[in-house]
Amino acid sequence: MFITPNWNAPTRVKAYATTRVGGVSEGPYTGLNLGNHVGDSNEHVATNRWLLAQQLSLPQPVPWLEQVHGTKVIQVPTQTQSSALTADGSYSRQSGAVCCVMTADCLPVLLCNAAGTQVAAIHAGWRGLANGVLRNGIDRFDDPTEVIAWIGPAISQDYFEVGAEVRQRFLESIDGSQAAFVNSVNSGKYMANLPQLANLQLQSLGVLQISMSNLCTYAEPIRFYSYRRDGQTGRQACLIWLD
Repeated sequence: MFITPNWNAPTRVKAYATTRVGGVSEGPYTGLNLGNHVGDSNEHVATNRWLLAQQLSLPQPVPWLEQVHGTKVIQVPTQTQSSALTADGSYSRQSGAVCCVMTADCLPVLLCNAAGTQVAAIHAGWRGLANGVLRNGIDRFDDPTEVIAWIGPAISQDYFEVGAEVRQRFLESIDGSQAAFVNSVNSGKYMANLPQLANLQLQSLGVLQISMSNLCTYAEPIRFYSYRRDGQTGRQACLIWLD
């Protein structure tokens, strides 16, 4: 039901990726859908979120983000009274505060430092990645060279076709990014490798320890939600906190 990152994080760093396995949602959302913005019933989502908290023994309620494919990374816990936290990443250095992002093909990136005193969860679709959401996440840390990163389940290059304008955005923003694109069978289109692009950007930001899940959301319909595959679908999540 849950995936544990394959990284060398300190023991007090707790991190998980959910799958669609389990839960009470039905139809196109069948499983552990955690997104309440995709058309699923509020009751099912609330039950799934309760199950998540119970099964992972979450220390505090999850501050669910309203993700907008932007570059804002907020610190949690937050003082805002708003129920909707509009951001595409969260960061914390407080024990028990849960950082969480939801995905259904976009790239989830979990971050911690070697000392086990700082954590972050970043939602990196191609727009956020090109515009610097990872940079904003890394900037929260005291020392980029001490950051440990895990690139979670996302759509793989085999299934992620983009236009020439998307490729150009990355060529202009990430050194060496041409290696992350191959020609598509469709003229003028390219197959993009989002995890590789994130890896390149993290390296350029000084991150030395990067691990890949090598899991494709599109290719595993029983295990993962995928927006590009199904259109109407649920959301899985990546969570991280300090024990």
